[in-house]
Amino acid sequence: MSAQLQFRDVTLGYDRHPAVHHLSGAVEAGALLAVVGPNGAGKSTLFKGIAGAIPLLGGSIERGGLAARDIAYLPQIAEIDRSFPISVYDMVAMGLWQRTGLFGGIGAADRQRIRDAMSAVGLTGFEQRAIGTLSGGQMQRMLFARLLLQDARTILLDEPFNAIDARTAGDLLALVQRWHGEKRTVLAALHDMEVVRAHFPQALLLAREPVAWGATDEVLTPQNLLKARQMCEAFDDAAHACAVAD
Repeated sequence: MSAQLQFRDVTLGYDRHPAVHHLSGAVEAGALLAVVGPNGAGKSTLFKGIAGAIPLLGGSIERGGLAARDIAYLPQIAEIDRSFPISVYDMVAMGLWQRTGLFGGIGAADRQRIRDAMSAVGLTGFEQRAIGTLSGGQMQRMLFARLLLQDARTILLDEPFNAIDARTAGDLLALVQRWHGEKRTVLAALHDMEVVRAHFPQALLLAREPVAWGATDEVLTPQNLLKARQMCEAFDDAAHACAVAD
């Protein structure tokens, strides 16, 4: 299998302060990878870097020929402005924008795709609801419907099962498994180690720096998890950006 994402001594951060550094390694095409680590480990920062939402401070990320439209990014639900006056239908339809353009027309076939995506996540009948009226689980179902429409080759999920009910988590996890079966590359930032062990064959344990990367059972050892926690606790938030090797 070829590498879908290749990290070469990557450093990412904000205002020149590193949140992730010295990350090297490859994500193979079709991989199902859990990115885990303590709070503040840099998981969200890594996903934003892959998606191109923040610039690199150093190193490089090679995306295996992926165009912007080939990467779908689901941010943490807390980052979504639920006060924005938009309906569930229109929010889901935004998944078509990279293919139709912001002002592109949505034809009958596209409208059917939107209905099918909403049905797939159990939101039929919610089309005209304002997003601000949704529960946490309904909100996440809506965002997964938008991902379905994006039809991306690589999917980044930042805490996709956080603060939602068990039934919704199970339904959405089934979609993740479906994407994996379709040979899409899926990376998910997760904190529930039981979910990771049960459903994700590969894991990256991050603590601002990589602690371990490989088969999940080999990565999530008590020793590695303790090391990750200690590394995050000892990290200096005021540290300068590291020099990155040429």
